[in-house]
Amino acid sequence: MRSSKIYKLKDVPRFKNQLLTWAQQFDDVVWLDSNGYKQNYVNYDAILAVDAFTSIKTDFKQGFDKLKEYQTYCKDWIFGYLTYDLKNDVEALNSQNFDGLGFPDLYFFQPKRLFLLKGDELEILYLNAVSDEMNDDLIAIEFGRESPRGTVQNNIKIKLRIHKDDYFEKVEYMLERIHRGDIYEANFCQEFYAEDTQINALETYQKLNSISKPPFAAYAKMDDKFILSASPERYIKMENNVVVSQPIKGTAKRAMNPDEDKALMQSLKHDKKERSENIMIVDLVRNDLSKTALKGSVRVEELCEVYTFDQVHQMISTITSKVDTETNPVDVLKSTFPMGSMTGAPKISAMKIIESLEETKRGVYSGSIGYFSPSGNFDFNVVIRSILYNQTKKYVSYSVGGAITAKSDPLKEYEECLVKAKAMRSVLEN
Repeated sequence: MRSSKIYKLKDVPRFKNQLLTWAQQFDDVVWLDSNGYKQNYVNYDAILAVDAFTSIKTDFKQGFDKLKEYQTYCKDWIFGYLTYDLKNDVEALNSQNFDGLGFPDLYFFQPKRLFLLKGDELEILYLNAVSDEMNDDLIAIEFGRESPRGTVQNNIKIKLRIHKDDYFEKVEYMLERIHRGDIYEANFCQEFYAEDTQINALETYQKLNSISKPPFAAYAKMDDKFILSASPERYIKMENNVVVSQPIKGTAKRAMNPDEDKALMQSLKHDKKERSENIMIVDLVRNDLSKTALKGSVRVEELCEVYTFDQVHQMISTITSKVDTETNPVDVLKSTFPMGSMTGAPKISAMKIIESLEETKRGVYSGSIGYFSPSGNFDFNVVIRSILYNQTKKYVSYSVGGAITAKSDPLKEYEECLVKAKAMRSVLEN
């Protein structure tokens, strides 16, 4: 049983900073932050889950079946991540590319301590709480000192796993496959990395989040492994048997001049190539959702809407469906995984080509971080615009990608990757 208390906060930004700093004493941490972004389908402004009571850590083999068993057994809040390589559990695929990070393919935990923040109201849910434990923790959070800065290297040298000329060659090959009709679109990604490097994970996350302020930011710590995510994209959410997916396809840079910035936004909104990319993925998502949807319930709520973030303009569509009350929530995830915005169309063919051309195992990148509630509702982001860090291996990584279609220009695709990578690189190198 979880004990529950509700508190009113006077200084929410300060409390959020203090709360996340206090959380660093635990080995298992998931922090989800909407950064005050107001849109439909958002339940909480921020969530913190810490201190594992039970957990599951596994590779991709029967990964979703194991997750279903764990979620069904717990019937409680569980938090964690799914890596892209769980595609190998869903389809007859494999991942043979280099992996410098070494994250487990799937990890979830049942937190002893849970904090749900909405406006100035904080709900605390503790598992098997003892007398005054919540109040003692609140005092520790309120009056705690900032954690030591730790080791931060300002001379981080970012390396490219795929160099520019190789990138062009790979995109040209992908275009050949598109013109042959093997695929219509594929999301091709490349890794940027640094070896023998130590960073302060929390400080790095806070800097990254302050630059981008995205609606699906996440900070996750699993012992010596860290995910620092400034994601603007929701993968999938289910609440009261309504499923929502919000793929992003289409990116434009921001400009300091308001008129120029508005022109860039309008250009993206009417860009035929970007719209065709987005619509292809909308069709893919509609097909994925139909696998578990009640007949006739799949709907496109928004098509190619342009949203503005601190770093970029993004084209987002919203697709919804309804599922039967008997449908297991993990089955909804499995039937749509990996998300269409990070794969391509047709999905399986695109994933095979991606695997043959990319130089790095994606792992957590283009996977998902999120949670299940006790009732089986869930909400998951897409792990993009994210820095991954293995503290023991001293290995730091971030990846970026873009959708390749018949109209793609390799140079423009490469430049779009650099735009997406800008915030992460600046945080690490400065």
